[in-house]
Amino acid sequence: MSPTRNRAANALTVDVEDYFQVSALAPSIPRSSWDTRECRIERNLDRILELFERNGARATFFTLGWIAERYPRAIRRIVEAGHELASHGYGHQRVTDLTPWAFREDITRARRILQDLSGTVIRGYRAPSFSIGEDNLWAHDVLAETGHAYSSSIYPVHHDHYGMPDAPREPHRPLEGGILELPPATLRMGGRNLPVAGGGYFRLLPYAVSRHALRHIARVDGMPAVFYFHPWEIDPDQPRIPGIDAKTRFRHYLNLKRMAPRLERLLQDFEWDRMDRVFADQLAATPRPALTTEIARVSIA
Repeated sequence: MSPTRNRAANALTVDVEDYFQVSALAPSIPRSSWDTRECRIERNLDRILELFERNGARATFFTLGWIAERYPRAIRRIVEAGHELASHGYGHQRVTDLTPWAFREDITRARRILQDLSGTVIRGYRAPSFSIGEDNLWAHDVLAETGHAYSSSIYPVHHDHYGMPDAPREPHRPLEGGILELPPATLRMGGRNLPVAGGGYFRLLPYAVSRHALRHIARVDGMPAVFYFHPWEIDPDQPRIPGIDAKTRFRHYLNLKRMAPRLERLLQDFEWDRMDRVFADQLAATPRPALTTEIARVSIA
């Protein structure tokens, strides 16, 4: 471990989806074409797992059920390497586009697939595009009813596609007695929350900005940060999608070649662990989902 490495663990997370499933690209990529696209998820996950192992990091992988169905070997590798497996829903549909019934169907299907493949209980969930906010907090009730213990779906920032800027920056329960919400990291400056949790912001800004922000959160706010990225972000050779607008093209393809080296520096400068371990004390107050007969049988086998 580097002598300058931050000893307090932050939460490292990966949203397991491929380039053709990104919400911003949806207008140019029909969902019906997904099975015809070149899927690059396995090779990218292999690179990520090697990167994490090399730097002694453990993480939580918020994984689509659609991906898990088609690439079960990758799912088992994640778990065998000591990482937490969590849900990103089944088909990467924004919660804002779903009725409560459809949302229940989506997350139940994803959780069942992930548990059957991994032999582990799925406790965590992250909404595609951070699509839980003040208008659909009912989603937390549905998550609790379907056995989830925590969510990382409310991003307390202003953004043109998502965000609940007045939401707490720290772990909290949006509904009284409900499940725990673990927001992506933000930096409080000038009376507003600035996004510093990863993704496009991490690729856009100089690395020193992200490092300073994470150190500030630890030193001044006294809490761990939740960081995220996607497997396609370390893949500069991914197929280019024609016909997308300039803003989407900028956001999606910016600095893809720099992402892997920046991640390496991030893993070396800070201590990283799984969501369920970083926030173990807060989660201890949440009832643990029961170990089903099916999961128990897989685990024992």
